Amino acid sequence: MTATTDCQRLLAQDVPTAFRVPGGAAAILKDGELIAKHAWGYANIDTREPVTPDTIFPICSISKQMVCLVLTELIAEKGQDFADAVLNAVREILPASVASHEDLTLERLVGMRSGLRDYWILTVLWGARPQDRFSIYQDAPEALKRLGGFHFAPGTQFSYSNTNFVAVSLAIERVTGKTMNDLLQEQLFKPVGMKTAALRADMARLPSPIVGYEGSEETGYVPYLNKIEWAGDAGVSASLEDMIAYEKYVHRQSQVENSSYYKNAVDPKYIDGEPANYGYGLVHSEIEGQKTVSHSGGLAGFRLRRTYMPAQRLSHIVLLNSETDTKLVTDYTMKKLIAMPSIAQLQISDHKPENTKIEINWTGNYFDEEAKLAVVVKQDKPGEITANYDGHDDKLQVLNENEATSEEMNIRFENDSLSVNRPREHRKFTARRLAETEVSADTISFVGTYYSEEIDSTFHVTGSGAMLYGAFDGFLGKGPVHVMRRLGEDVWWLACFRSLDAPTPGYWSVAFESGDGGSGVTVGCMGARNIKYRRVG
Repeated sequence: MTATTDCQRLLAQDVPTAFRVPGGAAAILKDGELIAKHAWGYANIDTREPVTPDTIFPICSISKQMVCLVLTELIAEKGQDFADAVLNAVREILPASVASHEDLTLERLVGMRSGLRDYWILTVLWGARPQDRFSIYQDAPEALKRLGGFHFAPGTQFSYSNTNFVAVSLAIERVTGKTMNDLLQEQLFKPVGMKTAALRADMARLPSPIVGYEGSEETGYVPYLNKIEWAGDAGVSASLEDMIAYEKYVHRQSQVENSSYYKNAVDPKYIDGEPANYGYGLVHSEIEGQKTVSHSGGLAGFRLRRTYMPAQRLSHIVLLNSETDTKLVTDYTMKKLIAMPSIAQLQISDHKPENTKIEINWTGNYFDEEAKLAVVVKQDKPGEITANYDGHDDKLQVLNENEATSEEMNIRFENDSLSVNRPREHRKFTARRLAETEVSADTISFVGTYYSEEIDSTFHVTGSGAMLYGAFDGFLGKGPVHVMRRLGEDVWWLACFRSLDAPTPGYWSVAFESGDGGSGVTVGCMGARNIKYRRVG
């Protein structure tokens, strides 16, 4: 069989069978040429309108690299004065508490190394409800005024923050006097041949017939209406045909040393010179030991991903109108592709790491005092644990009685504490074990009202015993009630698995001050850490 036949069967049969979704579209390119594409299922399961290669999807955060290409093109055309003007405009948009920091640069903004909290995550603390309206030109400026300070020093760590890109895109518009859609059309979409791509900010008005779905095959699929507006952080929508044209462009430009894509794809670095894995809207990672440059996109009801493997000159695109993890789809597809002699001519080992079958004795709840975030370790089967630090579960392989590892984190248990390395975030820290606390009447002392002057948010805690609830008010309204769970001592989790953006915060860590309920509480998650509230009632 030819490579085209093998790849077409992979997309038309293997992928839809392995990942059962309402609808999707995918393509494979080699050496900048299309070798397979396939669209399957339905854009709208109620009207039975199928997904086609021309169906327009919101590509969400894949937009970020496209905005960065526009930025780099404009800097090349207009010079350093333009770059300085954009950074000055960013500083005018951001609150004074962060705007003047000398280490806040454009490169760190578009490399997720700015230290700015994520504004979409913070909408929860400002009282937004999951399907509320959010306006980019009315609500976003108010949000950017309320970010508070940095949650780490610029350039020192990685933290995914849409704030970086909404600030940069609004600044570019301010300096050029043009909309980001016009700039994208002029600098990228039209020259590249992306005929239907556009920055369509309003997610409530996606081009027919596409509909995004919550749920699963087991629970049923339910349409989800998003009513948020996005700027350069995630506003582009495009068809599979558009994305094929984009991948052809990526392949061409990756071979040209002075091209904007080539410049943007150079390996990024932290302020100390250590390598980072994110720059200019591009994620640098590996599949089967092969370097990839990629980015995913997510919105309630949608998951998307594009991946380019430079050494193999291999591209993969997948667009889904459901919440299936596209990393799993891409890993599955790319592993099969690079194992095909006609595609990569690599000998890929099918050896899987031996499952040690070890059961650990250090499951439990821990606390990172620096970031004020909980680490919850569980084990459901020998040889594997789950560790929840960024609000969502991460599966780790157990290496021995005291160590476990995954792509995201490495953990070593010693002295009743966890030594944690998070390479992607350039963070190493120790998390102490939380003492187990019996449920008693003392939890009533946590009940009350708290206010954060830093981000202008009010936190209401109600309930009794082990059943506390939390709700937030802010400039976006009065948010829904969230269930809280005590982890130990005065540290709680607050569950938040639906919000304006996707993925959601998951679990917020809530750390009350000790002693008679204390006079304050610190609330945080990975994208918005160390937010301090004082008791006001």
